[in-house]
Amino acid sequence: MKLVIGNKNYSSWSLRPWTLLRLAGIAFDEEKLSFVAPTFKRDVLARSPAGRVPILIDGELTVWDSLAIAEYVAEKFPDKMLWPADRADRAHARSICAEMHSGFTSVRTHMPMNVNAQLPGLGWNVSVQRDIDRIAAIWTGLRARHSATGPFLFGRFGVADAYYAPVVFRFNTYRPELPAAAREYVQNMLQTVALRAWSEAAAAENEWVPDDEPYRTKAG
Repeated sequence: MKLVIGNKNYSSWSLRPWTLLRLAGIAFDEEKLSFVAPTFKRDVLARSPAGRVPILIDGELTVWDSLAIAEYVAEKFPDKMLWPADRADRAHARSICAEMHSGFTSVRTHMPMNVNAQLPGLGWNVSVQRDIDRIAAIWTGLRARHSATGPFLFGRFGVADAYYAPVVFRFNTYRPELPAAAREYVQNMLQTVALRAWSEAAAAENEWVPDDEPYRTKAG
């Protein structure tokens, strides 16, 4: 399989399936298309009719949209147990992934993912705080229920953790106040091999995307 992604410093949607594959131990090739390349849109459209990353290519099959990719991978590799085994937990996991997929627009808008930046306190407003509180409540409740079986949201790693990985980076960049369980989850995720590798690669990109830099000016 090949996963087509955008810039690692900025592309939160790309991070989700990349983290899922990496932490699940599923082999894949990576193709990065730079957001700043003049041929970016043409190159993406050549791989997917949706014209957006991420894109998973598996032989003759193309899967686009991060949630569709997650479902495809979970179905193709059932032994990885990327959704919880318990039906109620599985429904819960799918619900919070769908909520992340379609919601939290204030956090997305005012705290864009920027792995390399440290911007504590920036991007905050009342609507952002409502999103932060909801995310923290999701994490706190799940960690209280599943802490005995592992450090991830449902104990063992799964799609839900991959889906909230961009929020982990956002909270590390903007440093909002979080309850203890949510802070611990952020730190645990940041120490995973996947997020460490992604962060190192993001730091090496040296590419500037103005639309994703509302709080900084380019130096030099």
